[in-house]
This record gives sequence, structure tokens and C-alpha cells, in this order.
Amino acid sequence: METERLFLTKILKMNNMCVRLLIIFLLFSSALLGQNRFQKEIPAGYGYIVKIGQKLPEFEMKLTDGRTISTSDLKGKVVMLQFTASWCGVCRKEMPHIEKEIWKKNKNHPDFVLYGIDMDEPLEKVIKFGKDVGITYPLALDPGAKIFYTFAEKNAGVTRNVIIDKSGTIIFMTRLYKVEEFNRMKKVINKLINE
Repeated sequence: METERLFLTKILKMNNMCVRLLIIFLLFSSALLGQNRFQKEIPAGYGYIVKIGQKLPEFEMKLTDGRTISTSDLKGKVVMLQFTASWCGVCRKEMPHIEKEIWKKNKNHPDFVLYGIDMDEPLEKVIKFGKDVGITYPLALDPGAKIFYTFAEKNAGVTRNVIIDKSGTIIFMTRLYKVEEFNRMKKVINKLINE
């Protein structure tokens, strides 16, 4: 009887050890996968050259108000980069939704920034475009589309959004204006802001 009791005690201790190891493994695995918990991969047709899980590339942009923003200014923030152009009809359709559903809700949050990056258009045209579309979030100039082509293939179209987490990692990317994808992006932004 005593031998059976010792044997059962050893088995229970081994099971507890296995359970602990399993829990540690699961926690470690979820931490590793955490970078891709919002979006695993981007459809090939989206034309991105950056990848989910990649660090934000280094760049500098000049806003229409004359301020210059660099990648280092974005550290510790949830960042939304919206690539746009005045000639883009889908951009004009999406931008009022960005204004109302993302910018107005989050513009005063200290951990959130949003920049529209206008593809290769002069200052006056970009300012007029922002007024015509009725947006108040900051727009940046992208002469020669240098910033755009850091993220997307040559000849790829605008109307795309890139979401970066507080660690500077690309978490979510969109292409064109698709309501379901846009709604997922809003949820991702809200979750990242509140982490």
C-alpha cells in the first residue's frame, strides 16, 4: 500500500511538472506569435514590399504646415500611415471615414498619430485636396513618391494604410477601401492604443 502511494505521488509530481512546462511553452509561443496576432500575411496582389512583423523603415516627411517628422518621432506611438493622392477616387471615398471613425476618435490620445502621405504632388495641391475632402488629420508631402516606394512596389496604387505598433513593428496593412478590412483595421488600432 505504501509503495502504491509513493508511486502515485511521483506520478502526480511528474504530471504537475509536465503541466507547468506546457503552460510555459504556451505562454512563450503566444509571445512569439504576438507580433502577428492581427494579420498573418498580405495578399500578393496588394503590392507591398514591406512585411507584417517588419520594423518600420527609416524615413522623413514634411507636413503641409512645414513641420518635419522622422521615424524616430514615431517611437512609442501607435501609427497609422495613409497613402493617398488627389487624383485617387477611392482615396476620396475612404478619407472621410478615416477622419470620422479613426482621427476624430483618437486624435487627442497621446499614444496615437495619423499621417496622410500624398504621393508626389505639390504643396498647394495637397492643401486644397485636404480641404476638398474635408479632413483635418495632417498630410505630408512625398516628392518623387520616395516614402511610398519604401512600402510598395513601383506602379502600385495608393489608397493603402499601414498600422505600426508602439514597438515600431508593422502590424496591419490594407489596400483599397473595403468596409470589412477597414473595420478590422479600426479594431486593431483601438486594441493597440489600449495595450
